[in-house]
Amino acid sequence: MPASPSHAPAATIEMPEEPTHALRFGKARTAQASAVLEDYVELIADLIAVHGEARATEVAKRLGVSHPTAVKSVARLKREGLATSRPYRGIFLTDAGRQLADRVRARHRLVVDMLVAVGVPAEAAESDAEGMEHHASEATLKAFARFLADRGTKT
Repeated sequence: MPASPSHAPAATIEMPEEPTHALRFGKARTAQASAVLEDYVELIADLIAVHGEARATEVAKRLGVSHPTAVKSVARLKREGLATSRPYRGIFLTDAGRQLADRVRARHRLVVDMLVAVGVPAEAAESDAEGMEHHASEATLKAFARFLADRGTKT
């Protein structure tokens, strides 16, 4: 009778040393925390480009969160110096917020282009990049850019 998967020999799993393992998980947690801010900043920049301003109601709808959640996240953006808002006007990005939005948008485009280059359909690449873009290291992003440049693919 074959052994069940839960009884696989431990020798088949290689684990890194504890400090290395902790560093990897810490990096993932940090990326998750900054991903929320980055998504908000990128969306706010897009809304401003299209509509001249961003409103919390529109941000909430487009991110699929409740209005109070959007307001709370915008308050965090303001505390971080990435956004400002005025009553009855909307949300605007500071210079730092616009710079972050530009970096996030470029990183997103690079990840999408890489996924498409390896055969992922465009719509899936756009969707998948939303999560991946926040977790890729600078080394990985530079490797993506080199790969695409070597292929003559635009980013």
